Amino acid sequence: MKIGILAVQGDFEAHATRLRELGAETREVRTVADLEQCDGLILPGGESTTQLQFLQEEGLYDAIRNFANSGRAIFGTCAGAILLASEVKNPPQSSLHLMDMTVLRNAYGRQVASDVFFGPCKLKSGPMEMVFIRGPIVERAGNSLEVLAEYAGKPVLVQNKNLLAATFHPELTSDTTVHEHFLQMVSAHSAKPATA
Repeated sequence: MKIGILAVQGDFEAHATRLRELGAETREVRTVADLEQCDGLILPGGESTTQLQFLQEEGLYDAIRNFANSGRAIFGTCAGAILLASEVKNPPQSSLHLMDMTVLRNAYGRQVASDVFFGPCKLKSGPMEMVFIRGPIVERAGNSLEVLAEYAGKPVLVQNKNLLAATFHPELTSDTTVHEHFLQMVSAHSAKPATA
């Protein structure tokens, strides 16, 4: 199982470290050719408008949409969650329009990862560690989304079939629960025939 990580900005190496701890092979994705060699994809944090511009310039915008529509798993954290959303506010921007949710940019946390918060999560029995770095708020989660974790009464980890989005940074904690769940998603969806 090879997991691609969009390697434009953000802490993509921290995601790679977590995945390697769990026995997964990783690949930095900067081109369509890189993406084509992957079973799953992580869209990490960073600045979503910069990432979106890069995706459009490099031909990755359509390639990632096709990747998702083929049934392969994608996990977006913070800016990656913004890119997956169907509607972005504060300020408005375009996105990949893959998950039926409205997000407000730059809503949670400080500019640096100095605080750890805890919230309920369906993926484990106890609370989950969450690091927010100017993370988005999920203002509206469509009926197709399953809310897996919340913080302050708002969804912070949501899933729709092969798509997973977190408004926090699970790669910056020692808790591998979310990455384990994503690897299970990749395994489940890579076994299915692609439907364009």
